[in-house]
Amino acid sequence: MLSSSQKRRLTSVQIIVFFYVGLILISTVLLMLPFFHNPGASISIIDSLFTATSAISVTGLTVITIHEVFNEWGQLFLTLLFQVGGIGIMTLGTFFWLLLGQKIGLEQRIWIATDHNRSTLSGLVDLMRNILVIALMIEIVGTILLGTHFLIAGYYTDWYTAFYHGYFASVSAFTNAGFDLYGNSMMNFTHDYIFQAIVMILIICGAIGFPVLVELRSYLSYRRAKQRFTFTLFTKITTLTFFSLIVAGALLIYLFERTAFLQGQTWDQVLFYSLFHSVSSRSGGLATMDISLLSTPTLIMLSGMMFIGASPSSVGGGIRTTTFFVLIATVFANMRGFKDVKVFGRELVEDDIMRSFMVFFVAIILVFTAVMLLVWLEALPFQHVLFEVCSAFGTTGLSTGITSHIGPGGKIILIFMMVIGRIGIINLLLFLKRKEQIVRYHHPKERVIIGQ
Repeated sequence: MLSSSQKRRLTSVQIIVFFYVGLILISTVLLMLPFFHNPGASISIIDSLFTATSAISVTGLTVITIHEVFNEWGQLFLTLLFQVGGIGIMTLGTFFWLLLGQKIGLEQRIWIATDHNRSTLSGLVDLMRNILVIALMIEIVGTILLGTHFLIAGYYTDWYTAFYHGYFASVSAFTNAGFDLYGNSMMNFTHDYIFQAIVMILIICGAIGFPVLVELRSYLSYRRAKQRFTFTLFTKITTLTFFSLIVAGALLIYLFERTAFLQGQTWDQVLFYSLFHSVSSRSGGLATMDISLLSTPTLIMLSGMMFIGASPSSVGGGIRTTTFFVLIATVFANMRGFKDVKVFGRELVEDDIMRSFMVFFVAIILVFTAVMLLVWLEALPFQHVLFEVCSAFGTTGLSTGITSHIGPGGKIILIFMMVIGRIGIINLLLFLKRKEQIVRYHHPKERVIIGQ
C-alpha cells in the first residue's frame, strides 16, 4: 500500500493505474496456486501474468485452456476478476466503503471520477450504487436465462452444472471478458440462436456504457411517472454510434464473406454469423466460428471495429465510440465549411475535439508499434498480428488462434496493449503528464504547409 506522503505526490490517475497494476500482479501470484488448479495442472508465471491481465482488462485472449488448467475455484476467482475489471475497481471499492459505514471523502470521489472518466464530482456515490445494482441485476437475469436454457435444451442434466455454466457465461458476456469453459469459445452453440441472442444482449448491455444504462433506468422511471425526460448528448451520440457500427459490421461481414465462409449457408446462419460477430467485435470477444477462416478483408475490417471498441465508461476498451463519432463529425463539419461542430442541437466543446484527435493519434502509434514489433519477433501473417493487437487494445478477445503460439516477448507486448486498453489513452497521457507549466512568454507565430 502507498503511504499518505506518497499519495499526496501521486495524481489520482497514477493511483488508479497503480491499483490496477498491483491487482494484476497479486492475481498473477494467486492464479499460480495449486488450490485453483486441476490435479496435475500447472501454469507458468508468464502465462499466469497474461491470464490475470486478460481477466482484469476483460479482454479474453488466452494462452491456456481455462477448464483444463483451473478447477471450479479457479474459474470462480476469474469471474471475480472479470467483475473488478469490468465494473471497475472504484465501483466495488465504493460498495465496500458503504458496507463498512465509511464516509466517501473528496479524495475517494476524485479516484472514482478518474476510474469512470467523469468530469464532475457531484452524484458519484449514487452513480456507483446505480452501476453496481444495474450490473448485478443484468448478470443475475442473464444467469437465470442461460441456466434455464441449458437445462431445457438438454446441454446439462443437473441444475447445478447448468446454472454454474450459465453464471460463468453471463458474467463473461456482460463484462465483455470473452472467456469460456469449452476451449473453443462459443462454437458449441453455433446453431443455438436463443443462446446467441441472450449473449448478444448481455454484451451490448456491458459495452454500451454505464451512463447510458443509468439514463435508461431514469427514463423508465420518468415515463412511469408521466414526466418528461431528456437524454444527454453523450447518450444520444453513444447510442447512435454504437448501433450504427453493429449494423455496419454485420453488413460488411456479409459482403466480404458471402462468397467465402458464408457461401452455402442458410439465411438464418448468415444472419447470426454476421450479427453475432459484429456485436462481439464491440468488445465481447466470443465467437461461434473459427475466426482464422475469415478472409483478409473481414479480418482487417474487424480489426478496425475492435480498434474503435466500446463506449466510454463501459467494460470495453479501444478509442471508444464517442471518439470515433467526434472525429467523423469534425471532418464533415470542416468539409462543409463550418468551424464549429454541431450535433443534436448542441455544439461540441473544443477541448473534447482536441482530445479525440489526440486519443486517435496516440492509439494509432501504439497499435502500429505493437504490430511492427510482433511481426519482427514472430513469423506470423501480418493480418493475424494486426487482428490480435487490435483485439488486445480493444480488450475484445477475438483471436485467429495465434496467441498461444506467441513467445514471451510477444506476450509482453499484448499484455501492455491490454493494460492500455483497460485504463484508456486519456488516463495513459495523464499518467505520463508532467506538472502544468506556467508560460511567461510566447514566440512569434508562423504558418506551415499542412497536408499537401
